[in-house]
Amino acid sequence: MKIKRIETLAVSLPMVKPLKMAFEEVKSAENVLVRLETGDGVVGWGGAAAAPTMTGETVASMAAAIRYLAPKLEGMPLDDIAAVMKRAGNYLYGNSSAKSVIEIALHDALGRSRGKPVHDLLGGKRRERVPILRMVGTGNGTAADVAEAKRAQADGHVAFKIKVGVADPREDAERTRAICEALTGSGSPLICADANQGWTPEQAITYVRGVTDTSLAYFEQPVAAHDIEGMAKVARASRVKIGCDEGLHSLDDLKRHYEAGAAGGFSLKTIKLGGMQPVMDAGLLCEKLGMKVNLASKMAETGINTAALLHLAAALPAVDWGVGFSSQYLVDDILMTPLSFAGGHVSVPQAPGLGIEVDEAKVRRYAREA
Repeated sequence: MKIKRIETLAVSLPMVKPLKMAFEEVKSAENVLVRLETGDGVVGWGGAAAAPTMTGETVASMAAAIRYLAPKLEGMPLDDIAAVMKRAGNYLYGNSSAKSVIEIALHDALGRSRGKPVHDLLGGKRRERVPILRMVGTGNGTAADVAEAKRAQADGHVAFKIKVGVADPREDAERTRAICEALTGSGSPLICADANQGWTPEQAITYVRGVTDTSLAYFEQPVAAHDIEGMAKVARASRVKIGCDEGLHSLDDLKRHYEAGAAGGFSLKTIKLGGMQPVMDAGLLCEKLGMKVNLASKMAETGINTAALLHLAAALPAVDWGVGFSSQYLVDDILMTPLSFAGGHVSVPQAPGLGIEVDEAKVRRYAREA
């Protein structure tokens, strides 16, 4: 079975509310999609959010990259994804987000053609249900964040990510402490914090010293992505394990952070690593090195990416640091049947491919220029 056509589309989807991060405020979900069709009429879908502050790619550049690669990949065998992506790499350096869109669509189409869910293509299913890493950060102060976290816990959430890095580190430490105390009164949830590169090493050390006796499990990307020594400095000063997100774009990055003692685990994203198999490879390396794994979508992606993440979560040896989805923050998704986020957990799709059906009428409704 061969690839007949690779079509790229762009959509802009409304979000329930804007999300404020250290360097940006996300007000809408700007995504690039691929509709891949085989010679036998099987259709596979892939997608990724534009994340210029993380990968250097925009909607326009991603769409241009996919259009550039499409004629070079069309006609290749569907069942050799590694060869297809090697050819993509030979013709175009970098552009990991654009390549991930194609790679996810290849997995979806191959799974559908074989009548198998994608997690079977990745090595087999280890878990059927995944807890949602619930973001906490109303922007309205500590009391509002505590109330939001407790409501989420009452709804069944057992994993939480506190957004920090915008305010003074001492203030964020106090807010983190209050949230941890409110949540750990009932069970033992996973609680982490994410600064999205928002602080200097000195500021980050002030924060970790302020949360040293809390139940915080890990602290993600406290300093600039390129500052491995800064990450290591914070790690040496911290009881809380340090996680790397924006600083990880390859297996070499993973090894460098490990060797420098700069991280205790990593946030793996398809847009940074170039697709599902590279995320699997990184997860397997983490297991070998004794490092923790977090899986995450970029804010904000569609149900296509949520499904891809679920299959990865099912197949990876471990996801001890939780799984962060983002399609639940959309007013409207592009799936025929939206994935259910009830009770703080999501079930892994079992149907062939990604196990979802894309609503092409909605894709056209939310289409934007690319």
